[in-house]
Parts: sequence; C-alpha cells; structure tokens
Amino acid sequence: MRPIPFLAAALAALLPALPLAAQTAMVPASRAEISLSFAPVVQAAAPAVVNIYARRVVEQRVSPFADDPFFDQLFREFGRTVPRVQNALGSGVIVSGDGLVVSNYHVVGRAEEITVVLNDRREYSAQVVLADPSSDLAVLRLKDAEGLPALPWRDSDEVEVGELVLAIGNPFGVGQTVSMGIVSALARSAVAVGDGRGYFLQTDAAINPGNSGGALVDHAGRLVGINTAILTQSGGSAGVGFAIPANLVRAVVAQAEAGQARFQRPWAGVNAQAMDAGLAEGMGLARPDGVVLVELHPASPFGKAGLAPGDVVLTIAGAPVNTPQEMFYRLSSRGVGAEVEVSYLHDRAQHTARVALIPPPDTPDRDPRILGRDSALPGLAIARMNPALGAELELPAIPDGTVVVTAAEGRAAQAGLQAGDVLVAINGAEIATTRDAERALAERSRNWTLDLIREGARLRLRFRL
Repeated sequence: MRPIPFLAAALAALLPALPLAAQTAMVPASRAEISLSFAPVVQAAAPAVVNIYARRVVEQRVSPFADDPFFDQLFREFGRTVPRVQNALGSGVIVSGDGLVVSNYHVVGRAEEITVVLNDRREYSAQVVLADPSSDLAVLRLKDAEGLPALPWRDSDEVEVGELVLAIGNPFGVGQTVSMGIVSALARSAVAVGDGRGYFLQTDAAINPGNSGGALVDHAGRLVGINTAILTQSGGSAGVGFAIPANLVRAVVAQAEAGQARFQRPWAGVNAQAMDAGLAEGMGLARPDGVVLVELHPASPFGKAGLAPGDVVLTIAGAPVNTPQEMFYRLSSRGVGAEVEVSYLHDRAQHTARVALIPPPDTPDRDPRILGRDSALPGLAIARMNPALGAELELPAIPDGTVVVTAAEGRAAQAGLQAGDVLVAINGAEIATTRDAERALAERSRNWTLDLIREGARLRLRFRL
C-alpha cells in the first residue's frame, strides 16, 4: 500500500497548527514521509514527453589533404563538396492534445525529415511550424494526431530556488529516463544557447545529450521549462543544466497556435547595460539593482512612456530585472499587444510607467534591392535598416537608414560578405542609400575595396575580379 493517503492525512492534521512558512516547505520527519514516491508524478507526466529523430542533408567539403595535419589547415576550403546525411536525436514535449510539440531548435532546425515517437511507441511524422533560433525553441505539428496527453503549464516566474524538479527525456538514445534534482538558480543569463544569450533556470537534475527539448516538471507534473543545455568538461552531466522557462515557451507556442512561423518579440527600442557596484556608486545608489538605459530609439515605447537615457529599470510587471537579457525575457514572455508596468529610477527617485509592448516598426522604408548581372556582386541583397529588419536579422541596434546586407551568396559570399554587414563605403565612395551601393558596384573595375561594420567592428574587404 502506498503511504500517500496516510501522509496526506497526517499533514492535514498538522497544518492548522503550523505557521505558513512551515506549511509550504517541510523536512521529512518519518520513514513514511521519506518513502514518498515520485511515481505518480512520472506516470502523469511521462506520456507527454516524446523522443525526436531528425534527419537533414548537409554539404561536406572533401579535401585530398584531410588526413594531413599540416596541409589540412592550409587547404581547409579546398576540395569538392558532397552531401552527407546528418542525424539528430533529442526530446520534445506535447503541449496540446491535437499534436503540438515543443523542442529545441538545435534538435529539429533545418531538418528535412522528423519522426516523433511517443512513450507508448506510437510514431508520427512531424514538421516545424514555428522556429526561433534565438531562444533555441521550435514548435512541431504531428501529422494526423489527436487526443494526445499534454503537460499543464507552471508559471515559471513563481519558481523558487530549492524546489524539487524532474527532468524527463531520452539521454544518449537509451530510452525515456527520469532524473531528479532541484532548481539550483534563477535568472542565468550569461549562458550562450542558440543564436544569442538568453534567460534560463538552472537545475542539478541530470541532463545529458539527448535530453535537449525534454521536460523539466515540478512536483505536480507541471511544465517548468524545456531542458536545453549543460555546462560540462566531459560531455556528460556535471550537475549544471539549463532550461528555458515555461513562460517564454508558452508565448512561443501561443504564436504557433495563431499560425505564425516566426516568433515575434515586443520591441523595446533600447540599449541597456547591467548595473554593477562601480556604476551604482557613481550614480549615488545604495545597491547595484536593475539595468541602466544607455540609448533609446526615437520611437521606443519606453521613451514614449517617459523613460530617458540614464534611467534605471528595476522591475517589469513586478519582477526584478538585473541584466538586459532578463529584461528582454520579461517582455518576450508577455507578448506583443500587452502593456506592462515598469518601475524605474530617475534622478534617484522611483517612478512607475505603463509601457506598451509593440512590434518593431517597419519604418523608414527598406528600399530592398537584389543586384543584377551587371554588378560586381550579382545576387547581393541589400536594404535600408529599420527596427523590423533588425529584428528579422536578429541584429543589435544599428542606426536606421544605413545600408545592410540581407543575403550574400555566390561571389558576394566568396568576397567575405555576410548578412548583417553594414556597407560604409565601396572603393572610397560613401554609401548612404541602397541606390548608392547599386551604382558603386556597377562601376567597371577589377580591384574592389569594401568598408563595412560587422558586429560593431569596422572591417575592410579587398578582392579582385
């Protein structure tokens, strides 16, 4: 006989006499309490966690110097390319009974064939309906699926350090496995996952290769987060794992259910930096709390709500923010179209404001161009920068109106250009519009010099035709 009913009755008898703090967290005091099992939680949650097998074809360069340790480094780009099948193994979580599954982008991104295997060994083919490399999340739709088990959501903003959690997934492809641990830390934002740095829950529940995309659930079987990364020196679990919080996952799934193929984040229109002790002392603050607004775009909703450069954002919707990544996470998890209350310091006095969560404006006009055959770089795609384009290319703040490369293939890629490069000058001629770039690259010349900005650094590319 399971001890759960007895334990529940015993706790019910004790709770009225205990203070609130003791009611919410108790240390086991008897053999019956110590033998309490997580089996009911696993039985409820495990059917909604799936195994994912993804297949894609990639081009691999075959070099005749591949076995030579010296010449292989010199001629790395030499040789023909051949297609190679690349397989990926991971996990996923069913979040709706009609077949929506969430996983990591690094598991299923760019996959050409995806098979999802349920806990009861049923198999479904699947396709990606929404992909977000920045957060490392992807939402899949299972073909001809209905009546599937789905995990309930937990408000991840309520999660506390020390809570018991279970990680469920398919580590190393051995089959569905459950590991137990606690939430070790909140607000981890210095970890690079996907195409950028995000905001994660940290856990010591064992997470290994293959667990990616699996569920982190609480004691009630609710989804706390999606397991996504580990810190390790051996390739195995070292007790430092990271999960994407459920609130952000829920926002991504909501947009997939609405038919969107790309996750749209609210646009803040700000550059910010974390507060540290030295900066706090210089600003005359008692503690290094919050993030400092360094720059605001003229159309920034923060600016329209009354904030200005130098102000310190303390909380968003009542939740503290101490890094720019945490601030943008708070905004993203609430979605476009909402309003949030922001508390901030201005001239050392605390204020509050209502900030509208808007999509990035698509102004000024992009004036996109794809250069023709008469250009030195045929097929090069360029456009004028605006906030919407910056969000699509996932670029840091770049002044509006500058000319940006949106796609570089063929000769442009061979010359070293990349999407997101800002064109400053071509053969000494300054570039202010897309027409300037088109005209400059149409000149007759064999020697070319391109001045550009990439990730904040100035570069000069030279090539000869």
